[in-house]
Amino acid sequence: MAAIARVARPLRSSVLSSPAPPSLVPRLSANQVSTLKMRSNAAVGRTFRSSALVREKKYTTDHEWIELSDDGATGTLHPPTPLRIPLPSRTALKPPTGTIGISTYAAHSLGDVVYVELPTPDLTVSAGDSIGAVESVKSASDIMTPVAGTIIEANSLLEEKPGTINKGPEGEGWIARIKLEGQEERERVGGLMGGDEYRKFTEE
Repeated sequence: MAAIARVARPLRSSVLSSPAPPSLVPRLSANQVSTLKMRSNAAVGRTFRSSALVREKKYTTDHEWIELSDDGATGTLHPPTPLRIPLPSRTALKPPTGTIGISTYAAHSLGDVVYVELPTPDLTVSAGDSIGAVESVKSASDIMTPVAGTIIEANSLLEEKPGTINKGPEGEGWIARIKLEGQEERERVGGLMGGDEYRKFTEE
């Protein structure tokens, strides 16, 4: 939003030398100052809490997880200001990006992983498509993407050390990163299971 320039006219020396009337210089009471500080702190708290929600892992009934990135999902965050001063130009919102992997529950069920088939970058997929496979000493399982989008990176570490999935399936054993197709896919992620809900699902 363009800034509005204000033209200041030269003031007479008599005006400059005259102090402002007391009624034009409002003073806040201690209670008012305390209230303003509380409102400002509450606004900051809301900002960081909303950012934390974006980082929450979400789970599918097929035992994949996806975690959206802070920058891709929310763009550039600016601290709130009580004075509501116009902010400088903001970074345009980027398409949301997310990291996909298999859950700890799935990794334990598979057993020792011996091979991981990874997706190729620039692969365009729809929600529910297979983007790879995990083979273990017990069985093999396809990896499904929970969202539509374009694969931007695969975890090449798994080609050399597939067992990384067993050690950290929800950490360094991630499978791929994806650029979501649009806002609808971000909403799709919001409809998946959270951590507590997924744990109850695996206990049923």
